[in-house]
Parts: sequence; structure tokens; C-alpha cells
Amino acid sequence: MADWEAYLDQNQSRFLDELIDFLRIPSISSLSEHSGDVDEAARWSAQRLTAAGLKDVQVLPTGGHPVVYGHWLHAPGKPTVLIYGHFDVQPVDPLDLWTDPPFEPAVRDNRLYARGASDDKGNLLVPILAVEALLKTSGTLPVNVKFLLEGQEEIGSPQLPDFVKNNKKLLACDLVLSADGSQWTEEQPTLIMGLRGLCALQVDVRGPSVDLHSGTYGGSFLNPIQGLVRLLESLHGPDGRVRVAGFYDQVQERSAAEREEIARVPFESGAYQVKLGVDALYGESGFTTHERVWIRPTLEINGIWGGFQGEGIKTVIPSTAHAKISCRLVPDQTPQEIREKVRRHLLDYELPGLATDVRIVPSGADPYLVPAEHYGNRAAARVFRRIYDRDPLPTYMGGTIPVCGILKTALGAYTINFGFALDDENVHSPNEFFRLDSFVRGQRAYVMLLEELGARDM
Repeated sequence: MADWEAYLDQNQSRFLDELIDFLRIPSISSLSEHSGDVDEAARWSAQRLTAAGLKDVQVLPTGGHPVVYGHWLHAPGKPTVLIYGHFDVQPVDPLDLWTDPPFEPAVRDNRLYARGASDDKGNLLVPILAVEALLKTSGTLPVNVKFLLEGQEEIGSPQLPDFVKNNKKLLACDLVLSADGSQWTEEQPTLIMGLRGLCALQVDVRGPSVDLHSGTYGGSFLNPIQGLVRLLESLHGPDGRVRVAGFYDQVQERSAAEREEIARVPFESGAYQVKLGVDALYGESGFTTHERVWIRPTLEINGIWGGFQGEGIKTVIPSTAHAKISCRLVPDQTPQEIREKVRRHLLDYELPGLATDVRIVPSGADPYLVPAEHYGNRAAARVFRRIYDRDPLPTYMGGTIPVCGILKTALGAYTINFGFALDDENVHSPNEFFRLDSFVRGQRAYVMLLEELGARDM
């Protein structure tokens, strides 16, 4: 057993206690009343980097929630690896569905339950512990390491692009490792080849100046809710394709070989339907379910409201109706381009007697794709074969991790997603948890990956 392995084994109880302390901080970045808690999580992260042996550790302002930086740069001629994670978490509602309070961590059945346990505090702590194990036992690392930990990922990292752009020298690196990632199953690793981007809008339909009596005035003008429903219906065809003009113009079509690789990833429609709680699957015609959620763009209605929402009935015609819309993007779509095309579609659709306003949600994220043969992917694959005794599946992520595109644009560095969450760990939902086996496995895997990358001379 290597010294670092013994160090990890001997300190697992302490590591778990530290993670529990970290999870007690309610660092919800989307709620202003928790901004102080996000700051506290930043200070905790900074102190933990310092304790691990990192140098020049700083909590840095962004104009929004802060970032934490630290480094160890004493491996001349070796790659510089930037390790990314985030210490902010999602809101916890609905509270009544939690078995335990979300910020009172509980260990059951070798699982740690708490908001942020899997996304991303448990995964964020993993590479810190790996670096600590190497520094405390050998006093050195096989590569140069920088950490960039942020407190605004769950709100789309709005200030991060400018922060990275203004700190290129500080963050300069050859490769990024993201601890905000997942594996396919407990037994099957995966290499994530790409992620979808994101943009969002809100549409507001206005009719009369006030809510009106539905008996006195009903039938004399277009109800704003009915108008909004028509407008939203116009966004898709019966074949599942988005009807916005030019929506697919910049979509990078995937090759037959790439689609064959996706087809080899196991999928069972019945189990998938049971998991979702639906009786049938639906989406853009001509594509499989994996293709629809991994490599095809989408337009989704995330929320719709207007009129009376209380118990019972109130016979009014509302003066306004509203909807929130988001689009997941694929290479080579951009948030700016797609937002404008959707905005134009919404404004050009005629609703007699009604006015339509569209609000652009300023934050967004570019889609991201990493070459399959990138040396970071090859190194990660070798580690996964040692850890899991099987080859990783090449997959994609339907969701968005904004930092991947941000760092590629600003630093020219690809990101390898190297996290150990699993899809069933209730991320963003009540009773979020992280498997303690994954917590331990991830520490060993990070040490091995740093060693693999250190074998590459720059």
C-alpha cells in the first residue's frame, strides 16, 4: 500500500466529520437571505485548502458570490491542472418531503443525506483530500495544481465569465478537472464528452388593464391565458421539433460513428419510464431518447401562471399571463443567437387585442464538447479501468455546467468531468445524498489521475 493510500484510510473518519460540517452551511446562492452563508462556505473552502497544503489561498470577489483560489506550483516541466468545484447549493423546498432537515446531515445505509451532499460539496472535497494525502505523505505533487471553487454555479455563474477573463494569468492551465460531475452507475464509469448550453426567457401577455368579470365580459376579447397557450403551442410541431425560425441553423450534426457510440450505451425504455413516472416517451422524431437529451437542442416551458390561483373558484378573466422558457443548446448554437430567435418568434406571433413582452434572462451558457482522444480523457480512462476494472462509457450530459465553456473560451483549456455523483442521488430534490463508497473511491481516483497526468511532460 502506498503512503497516500494509508493516509486516506487512516483519516476517513475525520474526512467525513469535515464534510458534515461543510454541509451544515446553508449556502443557497439563489436566495439573498443566504448570501452570508455562501460567504461562510467560501471561507470554509479556503481554510480547507490551506489545511491541505495549498498556497496563496484567497477568497476573491466577483461582484456577486465569491470564488476561492489556491495553488501548488512546484512541479517544473509538468502540466498545470486547474481543479474546479462549487460550494453553493440549491434551495430546499418542499421541506415537508425531507426525511431529515436538509442542513442537518444524516448518515444512513452508508449514505450521507443533506442538501449539497452530492452536488457539489461532497465531490468538491474529494480532490482536496487527494491533494492533501499526497502533500502530507510525500511533500510534493506530480503536477502543478490550482483550485477554482465558486459560489454561484447554481444560478448560472453570472459573474464568472468576467472574473475568469480578468484573471487569465492567475488561472492559466493546461487542463481543467471538474469535480462537478457523475458516473454512470456504482460499477460503471463514464467519460462525459459534452454538455448542452442554456439560455432562458420570460414571456408576458397583457390584455385589459385589470382583471374582469368573466360573465360580464367573457367572449368579448381574447383571454390572455388563452392567448399565451396559443403562443406556447406555436413553439413546437407535432413531430417534437421546435418551430422557431432558424432554431436548428447552427446545430452541429453528429456523425454516424458518433451516433453508433451513443447507441451502444445501455438504455431500457421501460425502466426509464418507471424512473420518470410517465406512461410514454416523446420527443423530436428521428432521434433516440439518449440523443434527444444529450446531443439535440430543446425548448422547454418551465412555468406558466396567470389569474386566480387560490382555493375554490373566482370567475375572472386575468389581465396578464406569464411563462418561463428555457432552451438547452448544442454545438454550435449560442445563447445570444437562440434567445433572439425565440424572442422574435414570440413577438411576431399575432394575438388580437393583446400585447406581448419578452424579458431576456441575462445569464446563459455555451454548449461544450471535448475531443474523445484528448489526453485528459485517455488519462481518466486509464484510471477508471484501474478503479472499476472496466472501460468507461463515452456519454454526454443533457444539463449544463457553465464553467466548461467559460474556461475553454478564456483559457483555451478543455475540462474533463471527473466527479462521482450518481443520477439517483436526488440532486436538486428532497433527500439528496452522496454514497460514502463514492466519496472514498473518488479520493483514490484523483490521486491516480494526478499521477497519470504527471507522467506527461509539457
